Amino acid sequence: MFAQTFFIVWRESIEALLVIGILHTWLRHSSQNPRALRFLWAGVCAGIGAALILSFVLQSISNLLPPEGQDYFQMALILIAGILIVQMVFWMRQHGKTLKNQLENDLSDQLRSGRLWGIFGLALIAVMREGTETVLFLQGVFAATRGNSNTVAGGVILAILAATASYALLQLGGRFLSWKVFFRLTETMLLFLACALMVSAAGYLVSFGILPYTDPLWDSAALLDDTTRFGAVIAGMTGYRSMPDNVTLATWLVYWGAIASIFWLQGTRLNARERKA
Repeated sequence: MFAQTFFIVWRESIEALLVIGILHTWLRHSSQNPRALRFLWAGVCAGIGAALILSFVLQSISNLLPPEGQDYFQMALILIAGILIVQMVFWMRQHGKTLKNQLENDLSDQLRSGRLWGIFGLALIAVMREGTETVLFLQGVFAATRGNSNTVAGGVILAILAATASYALLQLGGRFLSWKVFFRLTETMLLFLACALMVSAAGYLVSFGILPYTDPLWDSAALLDDTTRFGAVIAGMTGYRSMPDNVTLATWLVYWGAIASIFWLQGTRLNARERKA
C-alpha cells in the first residue's frame, strides 16, 4: 500500500509541478501585469481544493453504502483508476512534446485579451486534472489493498517531499535525470501498476461469483512469495501472483494484449502523420 501510494503521488506531483512551473515561468518573463501571478496561484489553490472535495465526496458515498454496495463501489473505483492510468500514459506520450507550447500559447491568448480569469481557469484545470487523477488512483489502490489511512497519509507526505526534490533535479537540465528518461521509466511503472489494479478488480469479480473460481495453475512461491513483505510490494506494483488461477492469467493476457495493441496503433498513426508531413 505504501509503495503504490508513494509512487502515484510522487509521479503526479512532479507532473503538476511541471505544469505550474511552465505557467509561472512564462508569466514571470512575459507579463507586465503583477496581478497575473496572483490569478495563477489562486487557480492552483482552487485546483487542489477541488481534488480534496472529490476525495471527500467519494469517501462519503462509500460510507453511505451497505457492505455489499461498498464492495461493488470499490471494484468500480479500482477499474476506473486502472483505465485512467492507461489513458494518462498514452495521453502524455502523444501530447507531452507539445505540452509546453500549448500552455504558453493559451496563456498568451488570455493575456492579449486581458482575461485574467482565463489564467485562473488554466491553472485550475491543469492542477485539478492532476489532483483528481491522484485522488481516483489512490482510492483505487486503497480499495485494492484495503490499506489504512495512516499508511496513505505517510506515503502522500513523503511523496510530495520527494517530488519537490526530484523536480529540482530534473530542472537542472538533464545533468542527473532528463525529463524524457523520467517519463519513459515512470510510464512503464504506471502500466504495471494499472495491471495490478486490473488483477485486483478481477479478484473482486471472482468473489462476487461473476467470474468462476479455479484452482491455481502453478506455484512460484519458491521464487517469489507474494505473501511476504517484499513479494506483496511487487504484487501490488505489478499484478504478480505466485499462485495465479485462470482468471488472473486471462487478465494478464487481455491487459498486456490491449496495451501492445494501443502501442501499435499509436505508432502506426504517428508514422502516417510523418509520411504526410
